[in-house]
Amino acid sequence: MGEALPWVMLLGAAAATYLWRALGVYLAGRVREGGALLDWVGCVAYAILAGLIARMILLPAGPLAATSMAERAGATALGLAVFLLFRRNVLLGVSAGAGALMLMAGWA
Repeated sequence: MGEALPWVMLLGAAAATYLWRALGVYLAGRVREGGALLDWVGCVAYAILAGLIARMILLPAGPLAATSMAERAGATALGLAVFLLFRRNVLLGVSAGAGALMLMAGWA
C-alpha cells in the first residue's frame, strides 16, 4: 500500500478538482450574465484582491518585509500609473511595479 498511496492521493485530488470544474460548467449556463449574483461575486473578488494588496503594502512578510514603506508605496504608485497610462494593461502595470520595487530595494 505504501507505493500506491501517492497515486491514490493524486487520483483523489484530480477527481475532486474535476468534480468542481464540471459543476461549475454545469451551473455557468444557468447564471444570468448581468445578474445580481455575478455582480456580488465580482465585488467579493475585487475586495479580496484589494485586501491582499493592502496587506502586502502595510504588513509585508518574508523578503518583502526587508523593504521600506516608501519603497513599497512608490512601486505601487508607479505600477498603478503605468497601468492607467497604458489603457489598463495589467501585465505592464505589474511589471513596472515589480521592476521599480526591485530597483529601489537593490535586488536587481
